[in-house]
Amino acid sequence: MRLAALRRAAGTAALLAFLSGPADASVLKLVAEADLKSLDPIWTTASVTATHGILIYDQLFGQDTKGAVKPQMVESWKASADGLTWSFVLRPGLKWHDGTPVTAKDAAPSIKRWGARIASGQVLFTRVGDVVAVDERTFEIRLKDVFGPVVEMLGASAQPLLVMREKEAMTDPFQQVMETVGSGPYIFERDKWVPGSRVVYRRNAAYVPRSETPNGTTGAKIPKLDGIEWVVIPDPATSVQAMIRGEVDFIEIVPTDLSPLLEKDPNIVVRTINKAGSRAVLRPNHLVWPTNQPKFRQALLYAMDQQQVLSAMIGNPSLEKVCWAVFNCGFPLESNAGVGTFGGPSPANIETAKRLLKEAGYNGEPVVLMNPKDQAMISAMTTMTGQLLQRVGINVDMQNVDWGTLVGRRAMKDDPKTSRAGWHFFQTTGVAPLGADPLTANAAATPCDGKNWFGWPCDEPLEAMRQKFISLSGDAERKKQADVFQERFYEVVPYVPIGMFFQKAAWRSNVDGVLDNLLAVFWNVTKK
Repeated sequence: MRLAALRRAAGTAALLAFLSGPADASVLKLVAEADLKSLDPIWTTASVTATHGILIYDQLFGQDTKGAVKPQMVESWKASADGLTWSFVLRPGLKWHDGTPVTAKDAAPSIKRWGARIASGQVLFTRVGDVVAVDERTFEIRLKDVFGPVVEMLGASAQPLLVMREKEAMTDPFQQVMETVGSGPYIFERDKWVPGSRVVYRRNAAYVPRSETPNGTTGAKIPKLDGIEWVVIPDPATSVQAMIRGEVDFIEIVPTDLSPLLEKDPNIVVRTINKAGSRAVLRPNHLVWPTNQPKFRQALLYAMDQQQVLSAMIGNPSLEKVCWAVFNCGFPLESNAGVGTFGGPSPANIETAKRLLKEAGYNGEPVVLMNPKDQAMISAMTTMTGQLLQRVGINVDMQNVDWGTLVGRRAMKDDPKTSRAGWHFFQTTGVAPLGADPLTANAAATPCDGKNWFGWPCDEPLEAMRQKFISLSGDAERKKQADVFQERFYEVVPYVPIGMFFQKAAWRSNVDGVLDNLLAVFWNVTKK
C-alpha cells in the first residue's frame, strides 16, 4: 500500500509540474476520455484508441456527419460490369511518417486485417475472394459474390479502417501492433509517451490534405496545431479545475454534474460534438458458466432498470433516453419487437428474473463484473448495474480495475473459476450509429467461429438474420428484417441494452475550428 501511495504521489507531482509549465500557444493540451493503453485500433474497439488512431493514420474513405461516405486516401474507384471486381486508386503524394510512400501494398493487407476483426469488415469478407495490389497506387477487391455496399463498409467511421504500413498490417489481427508509423495529419512521439501521464503528438508537415470542406472524417484534414499533448487526469473534478485555470485547453467528456461550473465561465465553450448520441451495453461472456445459459441472460433483462442506470451515469434527464431497440431509438431500424415486460420497471420483473435464474440452474455462484474506476461514467453505470443484479440474487464479484486493464482482459477467454484473468461481465459505451446498422454493429454479430467481438455469443440463426441485411435495399424490407432479428435477439440475449445518452465536450474560447463528429478530431483546430 505504501508503494502504491508513493507512485500515486509521484504521478500527481509530475502532472502538476507538467500543467504548471509554460503555456505554448501552438500546442493543445487535451484531457481525453481515458488513458491510452493500446495503440492498435484494429486489435481493440476502444474509442480512446480510435481517437489515437485517426490522429496518426489515414482512411481510404471517411464519413461525414450525415453518414455519407466520401474518399480520403482514395483518388478514384470503379466496379466491373459484373460487380465482382472493385478497383481503387490511391491519391498521389501520400507518405508515411518515415518519409516512404504509401502504396497499394500497404492498403491491401490493412483491409484484410481490418476485415478479420471489425464487424463491417467481417461482413464484407463473407463475399471477398482476395484483396491484391495491382501497381504502386492501385489495388483491387475481388469478390466471390456481388456485394453492393463495398464503399460504405470501407468508410464506416465509428470503427474506422485505418491504413497501416505493410509490415504492421501483416501482423496477426489477434495480436497487437506495437510500431506506430502512420500517414495521418499528426505524428505520435513514442519516446515522449508516458503511460498513465501523457501522450504527445506533433504536426505532420508533410501531410497532403484533400481540398474539400472538412466534415466529420471527410474533406481537408489540415494539421494547424504544432502539437497535441494528451494529459491523463483520472479525477474529473481535477480536470475541470485545470480547465478553469487555463492549464488544459480541451476536455473530451465533461461529467454532467460538473458541466455547470464550465458553462458559467465566459472563457469556456461547452457543446455536444456527437449529435447522434451514444449507447451503453452490458456484455456477458457467453463462453463460461453461468452467463453461457440463455435463461440466465434473459434474467438480466428483467433485472435491469435502464432509467436507474442512466440516472447514475448521466444524471440529466434531457441527456438520457430509455431505449430497448437493438438498433437504437431515433434511427431507421428502431423496433419494439421482442420487448417484453422488462421494457418498463416493475416489481414483477424482479420475481421474473429470480425465476429465470432458477430455471438456468444458477445457485449463487460468484460472477465477475469488471468495474473501471478511472472511467467515472462507466464506473457509475457498473456500480448501479451491480446493485440491480444483486437485487435479484446474483452474487456479484465486483472487481475494480482501470480501463486499460479491462480492455486487455476482456479479450481473454479464460474461465473465472480457474484464472484471475477470467470474467463474466463488462460494460461499455459506443457511438449510436455504430450500433444502428446490423452490418457495422460489432456487438450484434453472433457467428460461432469465436472471432466476433469480446463476449463471443454464438447463435447461427441470429447471425443468418443479420447477414440477410446484405441483400436488402428497401427501407420497408430492412425494417421488417429488423423486427425478425430483434425477436430472436431477446431470446438469446447477446448483450443487454442499457439505453442512449448524450455527452458534452468543453474547450477554452481561444480554441477554434472544433468539428462535430462521432469522435473528437483535432485537424483544422487552432489555438490562439
